[in-house]
Amino acid sequence: MVLVTGGTGLVGSHLLLQLAKAGHQVRALYRTKEKIALVEKIFGYYETNAKPLLDRIEWLKSDILDIPNLTVAFTGIDTVYHCAAYISFDPKDRKKLLKTNIEGTANVVNQCIDSKIKKLCYVSSIAAIGGTPDDSYVTESTEWNNTAGYGYALSKHGAELEVWRASQEGVPSVIVNPGVILGPGFWTSGSGLFFKAAFKEPKYALPSGTGFVTVRDVVNAMVLLMEQRIENQRFILVSVNRTYLDVMAAMAKAMHKKPPKKVLSQLALQVGWRLDWLKGTILGKRRKLSKATAALFSTQEYYDSSKILSVLKDFTFEDIDAEIKRTAVIFLAEQRS
Repeated sequence: MVLVTGGTGLVGSHLLLQLAKAGHQVRALYRTKEKIALVEKIFGYYETNAKPLLDRIEWLKSDILDIPNLTVAFTGIDTVYHCAAYISFDPKDRKKLLKTNIEGTANVVNQCIDSKIKKLCYVSSIAAIGGTPDDSYVTESTEWNNTAGYGYALSKHGAELEVWRASQEGVPSVIVNPGVILGPGFWTSGSGLFFKAAFKEPKYALPSGTGFVTVRDVVNAMVLLMEQRIENQRFILVSVNRTYLDVMAAMAKAMHKKPPKKVLSQLALQVGWRLDWLKGTILGKRRKLSKATAALFSTQEYYDSSKILSVLKDFTFEDIDAEIKRTAVIFLAEQRS
């Protein structure tokens, strides 16, 4: 049986769909029943009759920080996809980020070792890979650095170290490092926030850019890596390197909205994170832009995905613009409903 942590997230829900379609018996962890309904909605995007596939999933209420429940979750499991993670760019959440992503992954790794799991796949992020001082491409061997000091990157890097520990203690492991993941259904987090922003016809977009990939590409790569004799390696999953302006414009056009024409200046970002700090400090509002995240928008990183293409001969990346159009159709339909 296959175990999926974080089964109610963007990657996890799409992974469950692919595993169920392939005939696997799957156990998925969840924290609230409301999230299961969201997975059912995701299945409905792709299948007219999703019930037989949903019936292949055994849901178990658990948390990766709850060791007793996690021990139960591993009963009868032979392979593990670890997708669960806490995502926040609010400096106030730094301790929670480190605890959930590092300690939680350590708990998963310990269970994998104790249960003699055949293989582990961990969903990390390009945030856990070092950057470059110039326009050269980031690869899997780029040296780690976190000069911006933001907690999410540090937590994912720390989680990767736990996965490498698993590989040292007899659990074959692979890590995927996706860029910004594009896909439907999750409009209040990740790339869903970009669609919400583009829908409002902003005049400005964020400066610089990063790597982008579709959720189906991430899931497909994960499954292929687990099925083949590939272990103890990491893989960047980036289809294209694009500016935020370019991507936001494509989203706006797909929704028949006016695209942004300009990017925010660095001065605006510097003023912005300070105002955001004041709102968070004085009014207690949740931070949206910290000093560390503002620094990320000063330069564009370019990511090299040639390794995954050379290892998986039958794997190709989907067209990003086609995915933006597909996701935009779903977004607009749900805005009208």
